[in-house]
Amino acid sequence: MSNCLVPEGLEPEAALSRGHWVKLICGASNQDLAAIEDLSGIFALAGVHCIDAAADPAVVAAIRRGLAWAGARGSGRPWLMLSLSDGADPHFRKAWFDPRRCPKTCSRPCERVCPALAVGVAATGEPGVLAERCYGCGRCLPACPHHLIEERGQVLAGDGVAPLLAQLRPDAVELHTQPGRGEAFAERVAQLVASGVSLRRVAVSAGLEGTAQSSRQLAAELWQRFGVLRREGMLPLWQLDGRPMSGDVGAGTAAAAVGLAAAVLPLAPPGPVQLAGGTNAHTLLQLAARAPLRRQIAGVAFGGVARRLLQPLLLEAQHRGRSLLADGLLWPQALRLAQGLVNPWLERVQ
Repeated sequence: MSNCLVPEGLEPEAALSRGHWVKLICGASNQDLAAIEDLSGIFALAGVHCIDAAADPAVVAAIRRGLAWAGARGSGRPWLMLSLSDGADPHFRKAWFDPRRCPKTCSRPCERVCPALAVGVAATGEPGVLAERCYGCGRCLPACPHHLIEERGQVLAGDGVAPLLAQLRPDAVELHTQPGRGEAFAERVAQLVASGVSLRRVAVSAGLEGTAQSSRQLAAELWQRFGVLRREGMLPLWQLDGRPMSGDVGAGTAAAAVGLAAAVLPLAPPGPVQLAGGTNAHTLLQLAARAPLRRQIAGVAFGGVARRLLQPLLLEAQHRGRSLLADGLLWPQALRLAQGLVNPWLERVQ
């Protein structure tokens, strides 16, 4: 059926220690279950070590269906990582607007700039934002010439964290944090402990975009988070978020992700460092030019670029009335595309 080969991957911890770690970001607010299942199956078969997604039972079930499909074809078992935040965060939002207020003459630039194809017509026939597809990138907000689009937060209430994690049993959790939220971060960690789930890693996602902080101040914030995790015996994974949710844009965002790591890493606390936020096929090329830095980077996370890469095939499968994973002609094509993004990191020499 296919000449695609399943890579001989490292276990997730070994991949972190050797600099080959690759994570797929499905999106902290993304609830497009069909696409999530397909993406999880294809990228697991391509060799990723972790799949990061919304803390949502239906999303987790979709990922596990994708992992079962990949496992039946010889893949390793990536970690399941669930994303949480210690407060309001761009990753945990969805766009919304009332389509009845849109002028009939509007050229709908919001629809053109949406990388998730989340602005359109729902199955009900109503135009607007398709909430299950929207992952909160925010590109539609400034694009609307009538300023009709708003954002709506999706942060999980504190009393729901422990029972949800106990139900879903993830391998790891990612906590998105921002400056000045050390106390809120500690509260979230206490909720992780209360769940009783033994976590392999707690990823801490932070960056400078949208803040007035310096790299030195960001490092100080990370040291505070390190102290909280160390007291609970938890192992950190530092996710430096260069340009959040913009990996499908190009080389400029890749430069932002690598530049943030170069600025913060010399001051950062112990633990593996993963690039994110704007990462794409250009990232490894930019990292290769920085010899001291490239030896210190544990790996990368791909979000928007991974979804955009497979989007034409996801849509083609949808038009055929089946899932991508169920289409014996399309999924091998998808796997080759995913391998093209993932393999350079699996094969990299530090």
